[in-house]
Amino acid sequence: MSLRVMQEYLNDPFLAKLYGEIRAAGPLRSISVDLTHKCNLRCTGCYFFAEGMESRRMPAGIEELDRFIERETARGTNFVTVVGGEPSLELERLKKLYDAFAVNVATNGLLRIPYEGFEDLPIGVAVWGDHESDRTLRGSGRLDVFARALDNYRDDPRAFWYYTATPGRPEEIADVVSQCVANGNSVLFNYYSDLGTGEGRPAYLCRLEDLRREIDRMIDLYPGHILLSSYVNRVCSTGRLHGLRWGYDVCTSLSADTGVTPERAANGHPLNPHFRSYNADLVTTRRCCTRVTGDCSSCYDVWQHFSWIILNLRSHLGSVEEFTNWLTTMYMFYLINRIVDFEPGIALLPEIHRRTQAYELQS
Repeated sequence: MSLRVMQEYLNDPFLAKLYGEIRAAGPLRSISVDLTHKCNLRCTGCYFFAEGMESRRMPAGIEELDRFIERETARGTNFVTVVGGEPSLELERLKKLYDAFAVNVATNGLLRIPYEGFEDLPIGVAVWGDHESDRTLRGSGRLDVFARALDNYRDDPRAFWYYTATPGRPEEIADVVSQCVANGNSVLFNYYSDLGTGEGRPAYLCRLEDLRREIDRMIDLYPGHILLSSYVNRVCSTGRLHGLRWGYDVCTSLSADTGVTPERAANGHPLNPHFRSYNADLVTTRRCCTRVTGDCSSCYDVWQHFSWIILNLRSHLGSVEEFTNWLTTMYMFYLINRIVDFEPGIALLPEIHRRTQAYELQS
């Protein structure tokens, strides 16, 4: 039944094109790796230090990374999200991962990752608000991190801005996005997770509504530059997907060896059986990319919500609109990470946004 329904939906040439490119690229067997425990910033509320992840130190010798790559290659890994710490501090190690796998790297932007040797590396450059907010939250009130990063990645085709939108600051979004686009880059939105604020979840969710509306407005203004659909925006900011509520019981990006309890494994919700989130020691894993022990329901990480949607294909087969929401989410994930051809894919963004926005208005 599912295959017949999908084939009917794929009679649409545009959907067939997206699906064909994904199929040609093949499935991803992904992991997350802290490349280093070191960082040149101490951002307010950063999950890495808030959860004590820096206690797992990277190995002194590069040989341990070589052995890690051998183990993961043998296990079938083909895609790595590189985080930290700050990966730009360890370029030799980053190069080894880049040469071995498809890689996406997250950086604070203070140090430019050189073009030579990393020509096809997707680089997510963090920004947390306008220059004043970013200086306060990430630069200890002194350093304009955003300005430095704009200079480092001006007109760099590899770079996209990983904009973590903060509740209470929707008015900053338009100015930040306009600067990023003028800088020659695209933008992917994330939501600041409620780490230890003490604010109740309902109140926090209400504060995300203004951000969601403003992000949707940015999609209207810059459809060729925003790497997030209105559908993913809604799922991430509301924590709702087809009657399910976001939390540990439904998260798909749990480390297979340490993060999955017997109850979670048996509850029937999809899981990524290959995924592991490795600490900087390259041996131990934690529950997920951004948590050791914290409350999963307070997580608004966009990558984990991408995965939530992607692994729930069956619940998106009830209509062509829902299938379009699923397929465009899958395609955009492959596009951001350059698993599909990037330049032609970027040209498809306005049509992806046109279709998903229309379906959002109907829902």
